[in-house]
Amino acid sequence: MTGATHAEPVVPCANILGESATWSVREQALYWVDIRAPALHRFEPATGRHQHWPMPELCAAVALASHGVVLAWRQSLMHFDTLREESTLLVEIESPSQENRLNEAKVDRAGRLWVGSMRDFGVAVSGSLYVVSDTLSVDRVLTDIRIPNSLGWSPDNRTMYFADTGNGALCAYSYDLKRGNASGMRTLVADGALPGRPDGCAVDSEGFLWNARYGASCVARISPDGRMDAIVSVPASQPTSCALGGPDLRTLYITTASQRLSDTERSKQPEAGHVFAVRIPVAGLPDTEFDPLLRAPAWRQ
Repeated sequence: MTGATHAEPVVPCANILGESATWSVREQALYWVDIRAPALHRFEPATGRHQHWPMPELCAAVALASHGVVLAWRQSLMHFDTLREESTLLVEIESPSQENRLNEAKVDRAGRLWVGSMRDFGVAVSGSLYVVSDTLSVDRVLTDIRIPNSLGWSPDNRTMYFADTGNGALCAYSYDLKRGNASGMRTLVADGALPGRPDGCAVDSEGFLWNARYGASCVARISPDGRMDAIVSVPASQPTSCALGGPDLRTLYITTASQRLSDTERSKQPEAGHVFAVRIPVAGLPDTEFDPLLRAPAWRQ
């Protein structure tokens, strides 16, 4: 795949900070959050139904579960039952005394949930990257992070991708899926090699990354060796995350933000904060569910 394409708005939601696009194959629906609202959103392309649920505190990310979803609130992972509209604490990741909030969460193909933390608005290098098992044990993997983003895994599970948006580099790690171990970090895309900064990403079936480039009005398709293959333009300057969905996993969904835009900038990009989509010729990979819920029969009612 080469060349450039253009994404069009599909959900006019005007998010402040839309994030964490996640496609449910089972539900044929897109989930995402507006961190600042705060709220969880769900969209069914086949019916056009758009739902949203206000949250009582900052809501940083969403991951799939066999029933409902898992949300990263300010410092804790919560299970949210979308039918009953009930939240249940799963595990506290950081304590309020650390003054951080969570940001970016993805599930590897062995069912572990990876989640990062950061000082809100990225003003301090105080964040970490954690991995949470299906027994809800929490291990800290990386420290001294400013803004954790771009989590993803190659189709063969041998590479994990991660970026600290604060330093601008997109990195790759050797990954042991059985042990959940990331090692041997290398720079895949150096700071400044592509426009904008790395935000959320999705990995397609050919092993290429689709990386939202915050501040650059685009999503870049990046090869496993770090070459830019294609650019999808977005009529909003702050793309934040993306997911490959639809019945054939060939629709690229893109969340965006409207925060911090001046009145002049808002007038030039009135669709900022909406969810955008574009059809692409290569399929994605299904997102994995995080399922400590299998150990809680009451949640399966």
